[in-house]
Amino acid sequence: MLMQLTISGISQGAIYALIALSLTVVYRSTTIVNFGHGDFVMAGAFLSYVLVVLLGVAFVPAAMLAVVAMFLLGLAFSRGLVRPIRGGPHIGFALMCISAGYVFRGIARIVWGREVLPMPRVFDINPIFIGDLIITGDAIFILSTTAIMLAVFFGVLALTDIGKMVQAVYQSARGAQLIGINVDRFNDFTWGIGAALGAIGGILIAPISLLHPDLGASFLIKGFAAMTLGGFGSLYGAVLGALILGLSEQYAGAYIDSALIDITAYLVIVLVLFLRPHGLFGRKAIVKV
Repeated sequence: MLMQLTISGISQGAIYALIALSLTVVYRSTTIVNFGHGDFVMAGAFLSYVLVVLLGVAFVPAAMLAVVAMFLLGLAFSRGLVRPIRGGPHIGFALMCISAGYVFRGIARIVWGREVLPMPRVFDINPIFIGDLIITGDAIFILSTTAIMLAVFFGVLALTDIGKMVQAVYQSARGAQLIGINVDRFNDFTWGIGAALGAIGGILIAPISLLHPDLGASFLIKGFAAMTLGGFGSLYGAVLGALILGLSEQYAGAYIDSALIDITAYLVIVLVLFLRPHGLFGRKAIVKV
């Protein structure tokens, strides 16, 4: 039972990792937490549903189209709505993100109401049996897809000139400007990447969960909890925090009470902020007087 729970927890945590990482990417470059990000995830899931179910597009091309569309949406959101208020207070950014999220949610409700939509099965992968352990096709697809995405993402950061530019902006936006980097364009690109990563999370969620307009709210909390646990601004911490959260939900639900599955993320946020506010890999703030 323990191994079965572990596989389920890692599979769930892999989806949380993409959502937490997409939140962290935007936060690292802009210091903005996108509180409407859950609805970006929901939009990615619904867009894949429309392409697959209503338009008859195969799942893989539909997923690619949805990711590109969400990247462009994130780019447009940054350029059209975030950049004009960049000099204002952070509360303005928070309200803008929340408002955009409610717009996405409202559009989904106008089209589908509060209907719960099933996505057709798309993971045509035979399960693997190892003794009493069953690794489902869903888990295989989610884990392999997430592993590839994370390897590409961190590989680009570590091995390419783009990664060096990203690190430069993360270290000092003003310093990056002085060496010729267009920080405004970079921030727009970051919002696009964040929306695309969130969309991938939504696309992976769609075939294993019932879709509804309020889907994103719970996944925002999961991603935020993972980000808090890993440490604000830590890319590796976001991934590790997400995996820990996924495992914690499964273990707590199985060994203590199934009701804990729904509140584990909230408990993680409270405990981390109380015991270790900077998270596992975040840097403790130093105030100079």
